[in-house]
Amino acid sequence: MPPMAPSTSFSFFFLFFFTFQYTFLVFSTTTTQQRFKEAPKFYNFPTCQTLQHHPNHTCPMNAVHVAMTLDVAYLRGSMAAIFSVLQHSSCPENVIFHFVSAASQPSSFATLNQTLTISFPYLNFRIYPFDDDAVSRLVSTSIRSALDTPLNYARSYLANILPRCVVRVVYLDSDLILVDDIAKLAATSLGDTEVLAAPEYCSADFSAYFTPSFWANPSLSLSFSNRTRPCYFNTGVMVIDLQRWREGDYTTAIEEWMELQKRMRIYELGSLPPFLLVFAGRIAAVDRRWNQHGLGGDNFRGLCRELHPGPVSLMHWSGKGKPWARLDANMPCPLDALWAPYDLLQTHYALQA
Repeated sequence: MPPMAPSTSFSFFFLFFFTFQYTFLVFSTTTTQQRFKEAPKFYNFPTCQTLQHHPNHTCPMNAVHVAMTLDVAYLRGSMAAIFSVLQHSSCPENVIFHFVSAASQPSSFATLNQTLTISFPYLNFRIYPFDDDAVSRLVSTSIRSALDTPLNYARSYLANILPRCVVRVVYLDSDLILVDDIAKLAATSLGDTEVLAAPEYCSADFSAYFTPSFWANPSLSLSFSNRTRPCYFNTGVMVIDLQRWREGDYTTAIEEWMELQKRMRIYELGSLPPFLLVFAGRIAAVDRRWNQHGLGGDNFRGLCRELHPGPVSLMHWSGKGKPWARLDANMPCPLDALWAPYDLLQTHYALQA
């Protein structure tokens, strides 16, 4: 199957179509064992470059490297995200996936590898073990238990986990889909010094991401004093220069803030605040179309939300509500119908009366 032409804007016709379609469907699934369909194979356009040969097959310099965490709990979302990346890529055969999975669950490791191989037999990927037991000692409780999983912090360790020959990587969360060519995102300029790029949201209340005790302590709050304008950014979509990350030893910098958090409460929101403490005001800008986030609602109730104004290249169900869970419960939000076509889970459908 030839690749679909990359989408450059969101069409509300599809929103209407899929919302209408899904009012007639009910998901019937079991959470004990998930089986996924085989995805179609997508091919490069004739204009795509041939991957430059490298002794390590995971390191062609002209490939698009994508990193994601992988676990059984979010596997359904991950499969949909992978499918969407391939479907909208002009050069899908040039995309290499680097999956990070918890080393403490070796049985899951084998299951994940088998699932990927069956559903994407042509996929160029590698799974790396993540020492989640070692990181767990640094993890503090947050406002939502899902944010406390050590694997949620794996994005801070990509420079240590991935081969050193991987210089640039696009990190993606598991609760999103792309509707545009990921090569465009991967080509984001990082300037001369920036380590990572992500969409910024400077209208958000930046102070809300840290506790009053943090702002009341000058030695802590002054951490942002020498930055142009520290703004909130979502860490679910990032372009990272791993070489610059290693040179700056930013994993250690993040861990130092996590260790401080264990001694005194300076934030409430999982793995995000340490990233803000190290990088806010020091990142390269990315158009917000590449992270239409918050579609999962807030961290407490997961209420339905609408898209932000403007074009869309990536939809992100960050927050408590996940589209697969709401669809299974027959309580979807309107935008969940846009995630559903990428769902590879084998299900039985029944028409509603």
